[in-house]
Order: sequence, then structure tokens, then C-alpha cells
Amino acid sequence: MSNVEKEAGPQGEDSSISQTPPESKKKREYKEFGHDDEKPTHANVDMSMIELKAEDLYDKEKVDLETIVVEDVFKLLQCDDNGLMIDEAHRRLEIFGPNKLEQEEQNPILQFLSFMWNPLSWVMEGAALVAIALSNGGGMPPDWEDFVGIILLLIINSAIGFYEERNAGNAVKALMDSLAPKAKVKRNGQWQEIESANLVPGDMISFKIGDIVPADCRLTEAINVSIDQAALTGESLPQSKKEGDQCFSGSTCKQGEAEGVVISTGANTFFGRAASLVGQDDDTTGHLQKILAQIGSFCLVSIGIFVIAEILVLYAGFRYPYRRGLNNILVLLIGGIPIAMPTVLSVTLAVGAQQLAKHKAIVTRITAIEELAGVTILCSDKTGTLTTNKLTIDKETIRTYGPFSADDVILLAAYASRTENQDAIDASVVSALGDTSRARAGIKLLDFKPFNPVDKRTEITYREESSGKLKRVTKGMTGIIIELCSRNKSEELENRLESDVEEFASRGLRALAVAYEELDGDDAEVEGNGFELIGLLAIFDPPREDTKQTIDDALALGVKVKMVTGDQLAIAKETGRRLGLGDHMYPAKVLKDGPAPGSKHMNLDEMILDADGFAGVFPEHKYEIVKRLQGLGHLCAMTGDGANDAPALSRANVGIAVEGATDAARGAADIVLTEPGLSTIVHAIRGSRIIFQRMRNYSIYACAVTIRIVVCFAILAFAFRYDFPPFMVLIIALLNDGTIMTLSVDRVLPSMTPDSWDLAEIFSYAIAYGLYLTASTIALVAIILKTSFFHDKFGVTSPTSSTDPQLHMIVYLQVAIISQALIFVTRSHGFFFLERPSYALMGAFCIAQLVSSIIAAYADWGFTDIQTISGGWIGIVWVWNIIWFIPLDWIKFAMKATIIKKMRERHSRAVAAAAAETGLQITRTQSRAASIHESMYSNRVSFIRRAARKVGFGAKIMVKPEELQRFSSIQAHRTGATLARNPSRTAA
Repeated sequence: MSNVEKEAGPQGEDSSISQTPPESKKKREYKEFGHDDEKPTHANVDMSMIELKAEDLYDKEKVDLETIVVEDVFKLLQCDDNGLMIDEAHRRLEIFGPNKLEQEEQNPILQFLSFMWNPLSWVMEGAALVAIALSNGGGMPPDWEDFVGIILLLIINSAIGFYEERNAGNAVKALMDSLAPKAKVKRNGQWQEIESANLVPGDMISFKIGDIVPADCRLTEAINVSIDQAALTGESLPQSKKEGDQCFSGSTCKQGEAEGVVISTGANTFFGRAASLVGQDDDTTGHLQKILAQIGSFCLVSIGIFVIAEILVLYAGFRYPYRRGLNNILVLLIGGIPIAMPTVLSVTLAVGAQQLAKHKAIVTRITAIEELAGVTILCSDKTGTLTTNKLTIDKETIRTYGPFSADDVILLAAYASRTENQDAIDASVVSALGDTSRARAGIKLLDFKPFNPVDKRTEITYREESSGKLKRVTKGMTGIIIELCSRNKSEELENRLESDVEEFASRGLRALAVAYEELDGDDAEVEGNGFELIGLLAIFDPPREDTKQTIDDALALGVKVKMVTGDQLAIAKETGRRLGLGDHMYPAKVLKDGPAPGSKHMNLDEMILDADGFAGVFPEHKYEIVKRLQGLGHLCAMTGDGANDAPALSRANVGIAVEGATDAARGAADIVLTEPGLSTIVHAIRGSRIIFQRMRNYSIYACAVTIRIVVCFAILAFAFRYDFPPFMVLIIALLNDGTIMTLSVDRVLPSMTPDSWDLAEIFSYAIAYGLYLTASTIALVAIILKTSFFHDKFGVTSPTSSTDPQLHMIVYLQVAIISQALIFVTRSHGFFFLERPSYALMGAFCIAQLVSSIIAAYADWGFTDIQTISGGWIGIVWVWNIIWFIPLDWIKFAMKATIIKKMRERHSRAVAAAAAETGLQITRTQSRAASIHESMYSNRVSFIRRAARKVGFGAKIMVKPEELQRFSSIQAHRTGATLARNPSRTAA
């Protein structure tokens, strides 16, 4: 054997191997992947000053239980390796609380009432109070009919919204009670099994292969332990653990058995800190709520202007009696408010969620659909999302050093692998054969040595059945294997091997060396004729088959993809190259240090926007990346599968958990994919843009109807002293709501760029349509009252007074028909007849107009001051509306060519100017501008919480139920979450 001694490069958490004294030749270091060993530390203050309470034990300014020597852990936790006494465990349970997150009870009654807690509802509630409390003037009773109608309208809309919200998250719920996990713990010196929720700091626990680590702990005994932390840290390979190392709650023991002392439970664990990140923004306003706030503000301002005008003109100018003027004001309040808007949008989103489910995408927060339509950046985790999270041998990069071919090297490596109870590396080697039975075909197994953290290799001794010869194969860490080789080791071979290993490392591939020797005789215990290095295998986590196409499709839809992974930089770059994402990636430390001096980036925001991805990140880093991109005006989607992705999934506008994701990731996500890969995301983006178009069409319609009702009836009151019955406006609103609900299944085409709410466009269209429809009604009333045209041409009896009940019915029918027909114009981009609506919308429109016509012909309702009209008048109104309807398309085209075109040009110039000034391409959507009224919507959840406390509902509030769905008690035990070594940020 050569006298050259070599040392292995670091691997996993175990990089220490026995070394011999240096000899004449320089030691070689094979630069493979791994983590630097962390040296034990001591408390930063006198340990006698640290009390047994959470405030002291988890204050990292004083002590870090994760890194101090184990002896100090026992001292601080006042325990030993015999475990706690039962009485002491109960006492500590009182101090530290259970090892789970408590549930916040949300009272369903308050949740239902909260749907009436927004400005649009306030106006309707005010109108109801006016109808019942202020309508007693003029010797007339309260307006019971209008009061009941308004309350009924409010209850119907709130009930639909309440139903949708209560059921939105039912697709993904953890079975908390039925799956209460168990833990093996030593109490009173005896091992026993208890519920994991009852664990306390200081408990001694035990786990073995296949077990879930029940709590954050420090190992006191470790026998060949390997822990799978992929769901926590995003790392592909299981990590070897030794005595003194920390194990995270929710990680899986893949090999060996261990005992440890519990150092943190419940909210004090890494998991609890991740949960605090998830809930950190629970009072922020949702994107759709901002839009509703601004649309609501537009409607309220419009109504307010004309209500004030009516008060001044009708009372001060015309000297109206109290009750007559109040009825006119009620018409504006009831007819102008798009009270059904939150409900219509909610139903549209709920139906859209059902449609997305057909594409294997389960939506757990329906408002996320609207935000997905506007997503401009998709931040994707790598392990398990872009890749398969299944280690594979890269056959294209296998290096051979002897007479053996690449296929021979794989076969011999498979011989030296377990075929049962495999670790990740053995499984990848055996599966590389294609036919896994070949791993034992043609040989007789004589001896097998499995992998262990000391030897860092596996070895098989076998008899080849065809020749009867005894042979031995070993595979493992490069530095260990080359040390064994004596037959073909030379300076040239070692130089070549070192170069190959470094090349693999630079590309993010892990090296696995394979050596072979023959034995003389029939004794399997004797040494062979010397190992010969025959090959070097490259192990990597391959991209999913459809990932590259999915990324290309996302880019075609105007969505930029960034990789954000906990894996190492070289691996991230190699994956980026293979997927066409690019390799312009940075390590996570730049998020703290910022751009290097002299780099092309002016600041961290510019670097994040320019990067193709980041590697080595922890949950706080992912969270920060998403938060900064949102601060630049982007709507961010985040995909992931591990518990470490949960905070960023929650922070993102749209969190997407891929198929096979952990409970914590699924709970934090807004959309859960049930099919492998990312291709479903492209379907979801297209689907969300279809849903967005439906909501935009409705928004234009709703704002136009507000203008149309408010302006129309105010001008009629001013010009003709016309009094329209408030109850008939309620009928119009009810029929409109029923029809407009069918917009949720309307046929529309998705856009090829991210959608955004350009409210200035929406309001411009609404004003144009509303004023035009107002003109259609005023012209009809003027012709009826000022001329005898209809009597002369069609022989119908014309009303002669503005207070004639028949005139009220004519106006009702005209307003009901053409207002509802407007939806066919707002839903189309070209001529309305070129874009066929859904059968549901067309059918609902026809039914509503049939009902309106029947009311006009037969409804003699004395209480609301209307009277039936003849069939001649019904026909005249229909023809009149058709004539006025046809030019609506030309108004749309004229708006596009003039006002809308100028607004878009001005917006483009503003974006370009901002980019030139800051050096950043800021794509801030119109909807992200703050609204003075949005706090009224954003505080709906806060209102429930405050009300619940005042009336005594609910339990101790720790986590919202939406967040609990994300981090339930079962998830707290079965799926942990790891953060950076330093403490989590505090809640803002």
C-alpha cells in the first residue's frame, strides 16, 4: 500500500475521521459537500442567574440550548438521564404549557354578523333604519315593506358569504384528535408511552428508525443515527447525528436509535417560531378587500354627492314634505349600493375553486384565486417542487478508472447496497439498474457491512455463481475509499480523482466512489488482493420531468420564476442550468450583508429582483425575499413542500403546496396541488385569469348601475319632481343579484399577461355607461310627459303627471331591462354578439326579464304606488331599450380609443420614470395604492376578535383558526419547522 496518507473531505455533520501522522507526501482533501461542525458553546451569563422558565431558557442573549455542551443543558433544565419524576413533569407542564398550539375559537354568530360590517352594508343598514325609524312623518306609518326587503337582502348576501367562508378551507384539514401522536419518555426512571402534547423540557425521550422526532431535543445517546430533515431544511440527503447534536421536532429517523433530552416544546420550539411568522400578518388587508374598499368608496362618494344635492334641492328648494323627500333619498341609498358585490365575487371565486379542483388544485383560501391572476413572480422551492426529492445516479457523468464500463460500475455499486431497509443512497444506486432484482442476481451474499458514520462506506463480500470466485465491493466517501485502494493507486489517478470530485462539487453533485477486489480461496473473512478504484458515481436530485415545460409556460404567461432553496449554492445553480432558469444565484448571506462593494447592484432590492434564485436559505430568508418583492409592488406566489416553506407560503400573496407536501406546508398554502409537479400551476394561473375577467366584468357593471340609478333618479327628481317608489328599487336589486350570480360560470378568455385591477379604467367605463343609460331613461320620461308621441303613434294612454303610478311602472320596466342587459356589453371585448355568454347567464337574464314583464303587466301593489300597464307599453319599453342598447358597444370602443388609451400611456410613462429614477423595474399595480377606507374592510377580523372578548366567547387566543389549519397540534408533532440559528424576528 502506498505510504501516502489522505484525509476525507467533510460529509454531512460527521466530517471527523481518524487521521494518521503526516508523512512525506501532502495530504489530499477531497472537496465534497458538507456542513462545518459547530463547536459546543457555554452560557453567556452565570448559569445560576438563569431560572427554569421560558423567559430565561429561550433568551439567546443569555444561553443557547441548541449549542451549549450537554452537561450544561442538564444543569439548566435541572434534570438528569433518569428523566423527570411525574410530579415534576406536571409542574413543568403548568410552566411551559403543552407541546402544541392552542386553538382560537371563532364564534359563528359573530362571523356571520361580520359580513354586515363594511361600508357597503353600513349604508344599507342605515337605509333600513331610515325606513323603520325615520319614516313616521306626514301621518304615515313606518315603511315596513322597504325595511323587511332591505334586511332580507342583507341576510341573503351575508348567508352566502358566510357559507362560502366557513367551507373554503375544508379541503385540507389535519385530523388533529384522531391522530394524536405518541412519544416514548422516561418518567420515574421507567420508560413509558405518553401523548407528545404532554412532553416538557427536561424529559428524556427515545426514538428509533421510522419514528418521528416528537420534540426539539439534544441527543445523549446516538447509535448509527441518520435523520431526514428534507421537510425542514430542504436538504436532499439525510444527516448523520452524533451525541450532543440537536434533532428537530418533525424530522424522521431513517437509521439507528437515539435518546435525548427535550430542550423546547410548544411555542418555544423552532416550529412555534415558524408559526409566529405565519401569523405575523394576520391583520393585514387582503388584496381583494382593498379592491372592494376602493370600489365601495367610489359608490359611496357618488351616492353621497347626490344625496346631499337632493336634501338641498328637495327640501330647501322645492319645500318637499319630510316623508316625500325621505323616499327619494331612500331610492338613492337602496339602488346605488352594490350590496351584492362581496357575495357575487365570493360566489365567483367559490365556483372557480371548484373548477380548479378539476385540474387537481384544491383552493383553501378562495380570495387567493384573484391574486393568482395578478402574480408577476413565482418563488419556487427546489427540493420536492422543481425536483423529485429522490436521489438519482446521474448516468451521464459517471467516471471510470479501470477496465470496467459505467454500467459495470453501477452494477457493482448495487451489489454493495442494501436491497431492503435502504437509505437514500442505496435506493438511488439500486434503482439506477432499472431492474432492481439484478442487485442480487448471479451472486451469493456471504457478508455485508452497512453504512455507519465511522467507516462512511458499505461493503459486500459475495461468491460469483458463474465463476465460483469470491469478490468484494465497497462504496462510500471518496477519501475513505481511495485510502483502501492499493492496486491501482498512483499520483496520476489521485490527481484525476481529486479533479473529478471538485468538478462534481462545483456542479452540486455528490460523489460516491466504488472499489473492487478479488479474494483467494473460500474464506470470506480474509483480506483480498487489494482494492482497485473502478468508478465515481454522481448523485443528485433530478428535476421533475414536466418542470422545464412548466417554467417555460409560466414565462409565456408573464410570470418570472425564482428558485429559493435551503440546499447548497452549487446544487441550486446546477438545477437552474438544467431547467433553463439561469444560474445567476446568490447564497443566503447576501440577504443580511447586501450587495458586495463594487457590484452591479445598487441595493438589496435590486439584487433580489435581478437574481434567478437564492440558496442555503432558512424560513426567515424566504419570508424576507417574498416580503421585499411585495414591497416593490409585485404580487408573489410561493411554491413549496416542506415545513420550512410554511412562513413564506403564508406571507406570499398565493402560497402553493405541491403534491406530497407536509401537513405544515399544505396548511400554510392557499392552493394545494394533488398531482405531481408544477404543471397544475399553469392550469391554475389560466383558470384564475378567467375568474379575474368575470370579476372585472361584474365590477364595471356594478359601478355603472350605481351611477345609472343615482344620477338618473336624482335628475328625474330635480327636473320633473318625479318620485320613484323605494320598494321597486329593491325588486330591481333582487332580480339583478339573482342574474349576476351566473357570471361565476360565464365564458371568458384569459389574458396572456398578469392581470391587475386598474380601477381608473373601471370607473371611467362605469361613468360612461351609467350616464348613457341615464340619458335613455330621462329621454323616455321627457317624451312621455312633454309630448303625445306614444299616444299618437301607438295608441297607448300616456301618463300626464310625474306622480302617475303607471309612469312608475314604465320607468321600473325600462330601468330593469336595460340595466341588466348592460352585462352583455361589459363582459365582451368586441361586439357583444361575437362573444357568446354562458347558457346560465343567458337563461337567468331571460327569466329575470320575464318576471319584470309579468310584474309590469299584473302587479297592482297599492302599498308601493305602482299600477299595471298595457301590453302596448311593455312592447314600447322593450323596443326603446333595444334601440338604446345597440350603441353601447360603440361607447365602449370610443372609450378605448380615447380616454382609456391616454390613461394607459400615462401609466406606462409613470412606470418608466420610476424605473429610471430607482434603477428598479417596479410594476406596482393600481390596486396596491392605499385606500382611505380599506381599514374598514381590513378590520373585519379584528372586529370579530374584539367582540368575542367583550361578550365572553372563545378560548385563550393563540392562533387564528385559519392559521391553526396551517399549524394544527398534530402538525406541531409530526412536521417541524427549522429556522436560522439566530432568534426569529418579533411580530411587527
